[in-house]
Amino acid sequence: MSDTLERIIAKEGYDLHLIHTKKFKTIHLSVKFTTKLTRENVTKRALLPYILQQATVNYPTALELRQHLDSLYGTVLSVDSSKKGENHILTVRLELPNEQYIANSQDLLNKGIAFLQEVLYQPKLVDNGFDPKIVAREKETLRSKIASLKEDKMSLANTRMIEEMCQNEAYRLRVHGYEEDLENISAESLYSYYQEILREDHLDVFVVGDVEDLQVEDKLTDLIPARNTKEVADNVFTTIDRDEQTIVETDDIKQAKLHFGYRTSITYKDDDYAALQVFNGLFGGFPSSKLFMNVREKNSLAYYAASRIESHKGLMFVFSGIAPEQYEKARDIILEQMEEMKKGEFTENDLNETKEMTINQLRETLDNPQGMIELHYQRVIAKSSLSPELLLEQISKVTKEEVIKVANKIMLDTVYLLTSKEAE
Repeated sequence: MSDTLERIIAKEGYDLHLIHTKKFKTIHLSVKFTTKLTRENVTKRALLPYILQQATVNYPTALELRQHLDSLYGTVLSVDSSKKGENHILTVRLELPNEQYIANSQDLLNKGIAFLQEVLYQPKLVDNGFDPKIVAREKETLRSKIASLKEDKMSLANTRMIEEMCQNEAYRLRVHGYEEDLENISAESLYSYYQEILREDHLDVFVVGDVEDLQVEDKLTDLIPARNTKEVADNVFTTIDRDEQTIVETDDIKQAKLHFGYRTSITYKDDDYAALQVFNGLFGGFPSSKLFMNVREKNSLAYYAASRIESHKGLMFVFSGIAPEQYEKARDIILEQMEEMKKGEFTENDLNETKEMTINQLRETLDNPQGMIELHYQRVIAKSSLSPELLLEQISKVTKEEVIKVANKIMLDTVYLLTSKEAE
């Protein structure tokens, strides 16, 4: 029996998720604005987290803002943007100590909520926009972030594979934005777009912690002004009517990156999602998986080899780092592992061990407040009633036949190789 209880309360223009658990001595507030990924707005949305953490009306410098957080017993503010399927999510988080466990800390939750409201609705403005000095500085911060991602060759390879694989789909968009957009983003245009987010995005507010006796719902009444409710956009998974493609690109690297993009046609809301989780564990999700054991350990062809599923777009990715001259051999052995999965060439013992590891991995995620929020948020994005607890139960019941059925749905779309200029 889980000690975690979630109540979802429909408010005027948003959903409030109260997740009561005694696991933590902190309270986590997470405000999630969700809309569709678009090329027009992706860079603005990537820039906003940097701006929102810098200054508010009452704390007009980053130093004053941090000093106020320190005065709230080391409360932590963080803001980021991410994508799940074809949704772009702007998340504002506040982690603060639970006043029930700290002497003389009355009204700490109220003060935290008031500060969070100020971050959201009273950022520091100059005329009709954000502070232009802050915007100019944080554009350079984002520019550096974009440049650093180009230096992370594993991340670059996966980004390029997705761009080739999903050429005409919103999922191809880079969640950190594009350097060429930065010049045309002004303090005024960015604030105008932020106002649009506040008015129009789908909104979920999560509260996690030992909150049963804190009247959290009452205290949050004024956090979000009344607004119109907007549905989460449906995620679209696409079946491409084409032969699998191979893309080869070069860079100044010694270790080649060999990545595969598959279409699973299975998302979080589908009945066989639990079986897909187990499939991924057997195929490439754990050190005991086929990819790790056969590509890396037995044949010493890869420095690493693993797989990951995208739960809201119906995709699966395989990552491997290889010596450039080993490309063909590594490719063939990776493809061979998929064929073995389709034929059911794994034992009941393999299956049971993988189910146990998958369940343990999810339980570990639920032992972290942010992980707990993200797992509960999965069903918001999927428009599903599948709770984390029910997913764990379904995984425990997955059969070998169900895993084989899932394996035979999975289709290879793209093979992407980033290799050295000499190897080409």
